[in-house]
Parts: sequence; C-alpha cells; structure tokens
Amino acid sequence: MIRFNLPRVAIALVVTTLVLVSLPGNKASGQRRRQARHFSVCGNPNLPCKSVATFEPHDLPIRIPRNAVIWDTELFYAIMLKSVKSPGDSCDVFVPESERLAAQALFPDHKVFSSRCAEPGQLYYTNTSPKAHFMAVYAGTTLAEAKRMLAAVKATGKFTGATVRRMRAGFNGT
Repeated sequence: MIRFNLPRVAIALVVTTLVLVSLPGNKASGQRRRQARHFSVCGNPNLPCKSVATFEPHDLPIRIPRNAVIWDTELFYAIMLKSVKSPGDSCDVFVPESERLAAQALFPDHKVFSSRCAEPGQLYYTNTSPKAHFMAVYAGTTLAEAKRMLAAVKATGKFTGATVRRMRAGFNGT
C-alpha cells in the first residue's frame, strides 16, 4: 500500500500548475493585462488643449478623451510655490485666484495651477497633502526641465520655499 502525504501532494500540484500556466507562449496563462493609459498635460497656457472637458482657470488642463470616467495623466513635475493648511479639506481655504494670476504673469509659458476641493467632475492631484491646498507651476516631464524651472522660480525672489514635486493630475468624471 502506497501512503501519500496529502498536504505535500496538494502543494506539489499547485506549484506544478502555476509553473506550467506561467510558461511563455502558454495561451492558458490567464487574462492579459492591458497597459494603463495616462493622458498628457497641457502645461503651456498659450497653446490649445484638445480635451472633451472644460477646466476652471485654476486647473492644470489635461487631454481627456470622450467617455472618460476616471483618468490620470502621465507623471510630470511641478514647482510648489505656496501651500495653505486646509483642515478637513475645507472648501473655504485655498490660495486666492488673485495670487495665482500674479504668479501666472511671472511664468507666461508655464501654467500656474492651484488645488481646490476634490469633487466629481473636478481635477485632483497626486502626491500632495490632503490637509493643504497648493499653488504650483508646471515644470515639464523631466527632472532636468524641473530643475531649470526651479531656478527660474527662485530667480524671482518671490517664492523662497519653492520645491520640486513629481505628480499626476487626475479626473473623476463620475
């Protein structure tokens, strides 16, 4: 009589199945993962931005396709110019539009944007504090571009605490 150690046999079967299923070229390897699509940012306010969405003046426009529900952008760099504490994501506390417009005048070829309350149909930004709202200027998709923009920001003498931040913008159309 042959005696089998049932737990060892079960583990061996599972491991064998996983190895066979994961072999290259095996059509039974499960679902194929679709590569995530990230959409581009319209970082220059002087150029048109083709998008199905309309944006508030304080938003960083992104190219949103037809029938979009929830999308985000490619990674980009921004120079954080200012932040204000916003307890409980208060919709009453944010960088005033007059300050954003004054900063925009300093950087006419780079969009100056600011955060507001995250609500459906509005943009949101990743890699930022949920306890503060901010004002930033778009600085490109590479660290080299961001460093050049940071130098330009510091040269104005108006934003002494400016820092580089890598982030995404997102759209919640639900």
